[in-house]
Amino acid sequence: MPDYSAPSSPSAVARVRAFPAVRDGVAWLRWVMLQAAMFCAAVLLLAQAAIADIAPFVGAYTGSVIVTHANGESELRDMSVTIAEAKKGFTVKWSTVTIKGDGNRKAKTYEISFVDSDRSGIFAAAMEQNVFGHAVQMDPMKGDPYVWSRIAGDTFTVFSMFIAPNGDYEMQQYDRTLVKGGLDLKYVVHRNGEPTRMVSTFLKRQD
Repeated sequence: MPDYSAPSSPSAVARVRAFPAVRDGVAWLRWVMLQAAMFCAAVLLLAQAAIADIAPFVGAYTGSVIVTHANGESELRDMSVTIAEAKKGFTVKWSTVTIKGDGNRKAKTYEISFVDSDRSGIFAAAMEQNVFGHAVQMDPMKGDPYVWSRIAGDTFTVFSMFIAPNGDYEMQQYDRTLVKGGLDLKYVVHRNGEPTRMVSTFLKRQD
């Protein structure tokens, strides 16, 4: 007569040992709660890792560069950038002060907040709020820039795309690469795919 008191195969033994909580409602509930806690912890770690990528770049940097225009005129530009972590993502604030030959100064300052996207290492700009109070991208079809950023190794890049009234497009790309003592900045402008301007300089870390 077969012995029904014991499993008939090794796989049956494995199933019984893998789910001992089937026989005990309290133990089964504890097992489910443990699995849920582990899943939530894994999701939290992944989210923190996505934002933590900006940590090596956080700080304030300054530098200057001489820009020569097509007409042969040159001008000095003082440049600075501050990268800071925020509650949700991080912010980038950069300024350019142009010093003309006659001594006049013209300053431009920009500040953009970035939040995590569904793609690892790519961050979306949150530049305005919708009717629900959530930060969203601006509309390039209305003349606003479409902005996003990327971290690839030691280089943090900010992209800005503009659409002109006639349908032409312009891409601005800021590559900031970690080097000893600061950042190497490379700024390139493309119009309809053709490079029209390039500036490069060293930005010294201030903190």
